[in-house]
Amino acid sequence: MKEFKGYKKGIDLGGWLSQCDYSKDRLENFIKPEDIEIIASWGADHVRLPIDFNILEDGNGGYSDTGFGYVKNAVDVCKKNGLNIIIDLHKTAGFSFDKGEQESGFFDSAELQERFCKLWEEIARRFSYDPEHIAFELLNEVTDKEFSPVWNRIVKQCIGRIRKIAPVTPILVGSYWNNSVSAVADLDAPYDDNIVYNFHCYDPIEFTHQHAYWVDPAQFDVSHDMKYEESKATPEYFEELFKPAIEKAKANNTVLYCGEYGVIDKTAPEDTLKWYKAINSVFEKHNIGRCAWCYKEMDFGLSDARLDGVREELLKYI
Repeated sequence: MKEFKGYKKGIDLGGWLSQCDYSKDRLENFIKPEDIEIIASWGADHVRLPIDFNILEDGNGGYSDTGFGYVKNAVDVCKKNGLNIIIDLHKTAGFSFDKGEQESGFFDSAELQERFCKLWEEIARRFSYDPEHIAFELLNEVTDKEFSPVWNRIVKQCIGRIRKIAPVTPILVGSYWNNSVSAVADLDAPYDDNIVYNFHCYDPIEFTHQHAYWVDPAQFDVSHDMKYEESKATPEYFEELFKPAIEKAKANNTVLYCGEYGVIDKTAPEDTLKWYKAINSVFEKHNIGRCAWCYKEMDFGLSDARLDGVREELLKYI
């Protein structure tokens, strides 16, 4: 399958410029240059940088140089350490994957959709200078399937506007059900040769999110401990799960990429290692680039002390 060059093995920088309290201390100190050095030492070739719209906008209809400065600093320190970077718009005005954010109305509002496109034009103006090392991700985790037709339309419109500024920058596009791999099949044909089909994988949820307080119990029972052997998350499981997305990508000669995957910190480290090993075997077989969630804290931290005993081995399967 077509390769996403420079984006084979990555680490997400969750909780830094997104899903945070937006305090000055958080924005300036949660991730430091030495953290980027550690990620590079792990053998990664890129990071994914989630960022919320309110970091980049100034609240008065303009854009925040301070907010964009945080992104520019991240880009620069990554480049210094030989890492590529994906700029991921994790939340836009009117939509967040997290219902607790109380952002709504995006898919019904021409005004909010125009604001989204204008923000991406501004991002493109500031970061189109290095398409070999900087990629764009339009929006994190569209939720409901009913948004799919509108989302496909927005994607086409927004990419067309970005392309007038950034003609060859890779652009990642995910589908509904929170970037489910099963929903990739409903994405429209790619706008051009530099579009990436993006999915996330936390399957099976009952294993990767055991005891997660934010999971709706009406959808998934995560209330009990689950061992890896109970999860049925074998290489064959992932092979079958990914098959429709792989076929879709091949049919459109498009890159397929997994922008998030991981196991919650309530899981035994040894079982976490087994899950990573199983999913990695399918990533490798089909040449799928990926980015593990996430570097630090956020209930999935790869640098957290709980993984000290298995990290050296675990990093072989990221």
